[in-house]
Amino acid sequence: MDVTPDLLTFADGTTVDLEGWPRRRQELSDAIVPHEYGGLPPCGAETTALRRSNVSSVKPWPGVRYFTFEVRTRFDDGQELSLTLSLWVPPGDGPFPVILDGDGCWRYFDDHVVQKVLARGCIAASFDRTEAAADNADNYRETGLYRLFPDAEFGVLSTWAWGFHRCVDALEQIDQARADQIAITGHSRGGKTVLLAGATDERIAIVNPNDSGIGGAGLNHWKSAGSEEVDSFFGSRNIFWFGKAFADLRHRDAELPYDQHFLHALVAPRKLLLTEAYEDPGANPPGTYLAAQAARPVFDLLGATDGIGWAIREGGHSHHPSDYEALLDFVDVHFHGKQIRRDFQRPLFPQLSEILKRT
Repeated sequence: MDVTPDLLTFADGTTVDLEGWPRRRQELSDAIVPHEYGGLPPCGAETTALRRSNVSSVKPWPGVRYFTFEVRTRFDDGQELSLTLSLWVPPGDGPFPVILDGDGCWRYFDDHVVQKVLARGCIAASFDRTEAAADNADNYRETGLYRLFPDAEFGVLSTWAWGFHRCVDALEQIDQARADQIAITGHSRGGKTVLLAGATDERIAIVNPNDSGIGGAGLNHWKSAGSEEVDSFFGSRNIFWFGKAFADLRHRDAELPYDQHFLHALVAPRKLLLTEAYEDPGANPPGTYLAAQAARPVFDLLGATDGIGWAIREGGHSHHPSDYEALLDFVDVHFHGKQIRRDFQRPLFPQLSEILKRT
């Protein structure tokens, strides 16, 4: 099945080799990030992590420490915006790898998940992406980054990705954290955010969008029955997540000049784990799987053949504990150097050509 545009062909039609990949990577980024997401907010002049609290023992979790930080970003004009970052640190001296979840507004990342993360020798970190901009079509322009940049053209997904980037800034300043071993995760709209954040920040070592759908890991031009499309975000009133150029192609998905495998490729040669659910048609899991196959040649070119993987479970649209378990297994492989029995590149969807239809 032909997923276009081809990732290893330059816009001028010539073939991409290893030396030429940085230029092709820039082409991919320039094609998708401004059009689909309205670009990214400015990163700011300086981000500072200010510790607000430190609890030496947490609940019945011996040796676990809990910290909260104010992540304060100052812009060139003197304006500031702050986020709250929470960290649960496992016993021991550290530093430790980090699992950073941005869906603090939903609390899928609950005590059960935090304990699982700690048991794998990682810091559990959480923030609420809606501090960067509200997830509310009626008032988002009155909140977060839009208060500072009222004429901004970036969509809300970009503000949430910005939140991940600023938390990475903070983690680089926190002694307990291994800044070279940060994994990020989020669900649904939070999954779209995670893939955008990971594609646009090369400091993030593992990128894990969960059930992210259209605007995330699922293809625009190859869709299964029930998949989201551009028009879906008008019906849900969530088109404000995206940039104007994407919104302008309502009912014209086939005209999108890129596809989501661009973002998969932008993560390479870092690690990308796609977690999905079979009974989640809106997220187009077969389209996510095909996008991963289209991106594999890029990972191969960059010497990261095992850098892309997928784990698709039974069930519907949720950030299920088994999705976090898959991520932690992936972390065990790539951060802790362990061997596990799970195959992250297992062939799936034997009837893929019958399931997916080109838009």
